[in-house]
Amino acid sequence: MRMSLVTDCLGFMSIEEMADTAVSLGYETLEFACGNWSKAPHVDLDNLLESSIQREKFVSALESRGLSIEVLNCSGNQLAPNEEGREHQIVVEKTFRLAELLGVKAINMMSGLPGGGPGDTTPNWITTSWPPINNEILDWQWNEIALPYWEKAVKQAKEHGIEKIALENHGSQLVYNPETLFKLRNHIGEMVGMNFDPSHLFWMGGNPILSLRKLGSAIYHIHAKDVRIEKGFVDTDGVLDTKTIDRFADRSWNYVALGHGHDTSWWKEFFSVLSMVGYDGPVSLEMEDLTMDPLTALKKSTNVFKEALPKDFD
Repeated sequence: MRMSLVTDCLGFMSIEEMADTAVSLGYETLEFACGNWSKAPHVDLDNLLESSIQREKFVSALESRGLSIEVLNCSGNQLAPNEEGREHQIVVEKTFRLAELLGVKAINMMSGLPGGGPGDTTPNWITTSWPPINNEILDWQWNEIALPYWEKAVKQAKEHGIEKIALENHGSQLVYNPETLFKLRNHIGEMVGMNFDPSHLFWMGGNPILSLRKLGSAIYHIHAKDVRIEKGFVDTDGVLDTKTIDRFADRSWNYVALGHGHDTSWWKEFFSVLSMVGYDGPVSLEMEDLTMDPLTALKKSTNVFKEALPKDFD
């Protein structure tokens, strides 16, 4: 498994300083966000598309330090029935083009979430089968919007030399767990797999280690990110928490540095089972702990990462 880093957590650094920091911590490859829900701190998408000189400069800053681009990420909601959805789709298409120019074969993104019907202007995440109209909404979202979109998207990706699209199992998306991933994959084919992020399954009440066994060869990427279920808050109010993540002192769950939600022994088992199911690809550390400064959280996460990953760092 390759030790990768989602560079957003070092967004306050220049690309050179970020790369130096990544190397000093032992990272081998990098995952770059290209826009949409990320500010894309290290990727000027339009500039890189337009200028071969800028692309050469970008790649040189990495290769001169022994780093490479693992994957490009364009996570957003390209299925939103509004202007944001149209803007996010433009970033998706530009990311596909940039991947071809850089020789990157893998894309991380999300499945998207449509509205609840033809007249909607906002996305609608259905999480229960009641009232009965919910099932009608789901059928429309999948059959009229998602499946036709992904048939076209996969074709476009292949035209740009992309070999794998890994969808993150995120809330407020049609694909948010193994079951929904296979629903899409069984229709679209093996071009689509999962960017498995255990943190999201944690707060939804699932067991990420068991999910690895269910996903098997459908795992195309891993995000190493932790969640802590907050005692007291979750006991009285459950996990469906709509407070923004900057209100971490009041939430029923929070994204935290590795080891601050689940200890190192849990992560050792996670990576061991990941190896058992045959995965030997990239594992990208994604750090979103707001309870400490980013570099401190990254260093603490990296210590757990190195201890748990089945890899010799000597």
